[in-house]
Amino acid sequence: MDENTILSVRDLDLWYGPTQALKSVSVDIPEKQVTALIGPSGCGKSTFLKTLDRMNDLVPGIKITGSIQYRGQEIYDSKVDVTWLRKQIGMVFQKPNPFPMSIYDN
Repeated sequence: MDENTILSVRDLDLWYGPTQALKSVSVDIPEKQVTALIGPSGCGKSTFLKTLDRMNDLVPGIKITGSIQYRGQEIYDSKVDVTWLRKQIGMVFQKPNPFPMSIYDN
């Protein structure tokens, strides 16, 4: 991993039940640079973004394999505090997407 890489994704696969939505995604995302994901509707852009802050943890029937590291730390490690991770990797969506918790906690 390059010293300017803040997120490193390796061989990421994601299934919604029997349907595979992401296949062998590998990418390094550099710190303090703009990174764009471009593709047609339904190609997995939003699904990929949701894996970066573990929003897919809230979806039943999801299976994720591969590695996503934030600053060298595996984000799917059981020791990672998801609230801390989501504070580090902020997302802005076109539509509000609150978590199933209080307004204060969101």
